[in-house]
Amino acid sequence: MDPGDGVLPACLLLQHRQEGRVRRTGDVHRGEGAGPPVIELGARPAAGTPALAARDLAIAGLVPLSTVDWPGMLVATVFCQGCPWDCAYCQNAGLIDPTLPGVADWEEAVEPLLARRRGLLDGVVFTGGEATRQAALPAAMRRVRDLGFAVGLHTSGAYPRRLAEVLPLVDWVGLDIKALPEDYGEVTGVPAGGGRAWEALRMVLDAGVAHEVRLTVHPGSPQAASAVEIARRLRAAGVRALALQDARLDGTREPFRRTAATWDRAAWQRTLGTVTEEIERLGFPAFIVR
Repeated sequence: MDPGDGVLPACLLLQHRQEGRVRRTGDVHRGEGAGPPVIELGARPAAGTPALAARDLAIAGLVPLSTVDWPGMLVATVFCQGCPWDCAYCQNAGLIDPTLPGVADWEEAVEPLLARRRGLLDGVVFTGGEATRQAALPAAMRRVRDLGFAVGLHTSGAYPRRLAEVLPLVDWVGLDIKALPEDYGEVTGVPAGGGRAWEALRMVLDAGVAHEVRLTVHPGSPQAASAVEIARRLRAAGVRALALQDARLDGTREPFRRTAATWDRAAWQRTLGTVTEEIERLGFPAFIVR
């Protein structure tokens, strides 16, 4: 690693694979009370709105080298601040609040890193939080492409309109499908989220972009009870790559960890094994359990 590469403030813990990635210790979001507002930033800007640049991206963290955020690729990972949903198993609740400022500057952190890593990195992954929440995302992706890197995106599909804008700039998408459409309210706190996420799935498939759909499950969750049905619908829709993710406790909030302490782990592993076998029979060209 080059000296100074990455922006990893001492207050940040980086989590990989499960949903968001960065957690600010000490922040509490929706453990009690109403929590942060859901701000719809996926709409088209009003006429006359100044165009945003890559430097306007609110960056919560930067990992200079990752081997897990884009299968088979060496990438830098940019974590974007803000997410409209609040999943109990989120490992990085510090990224939920859209009103928090970024902790890294594009021109001081990302640009120098990419300049040094030409020929060493394959691409850049934008994750969150929810990267498509930010209006500056298209400009940031264009800048990455101009520098000669491939572009990856992690998204939950919360903002289909913004997703449509950036899909032509993206080489690979990791899409989180959290539940059946009717169960999104229980999983994310936003009942309308199901329609958006499954619309986003159709957009990704219609675009023909390389993809991996991720489904995160844990004992007692609606998505665990319906995991096989979710997988069946995904395969019927044309999904080629599916990752079934066993929710991890690293970085999650105290209420979820308290609930997890009551789980019958042995029974859960048996259930997960059965679900895995049933999904394997559906014939995904690529299927992995994490």
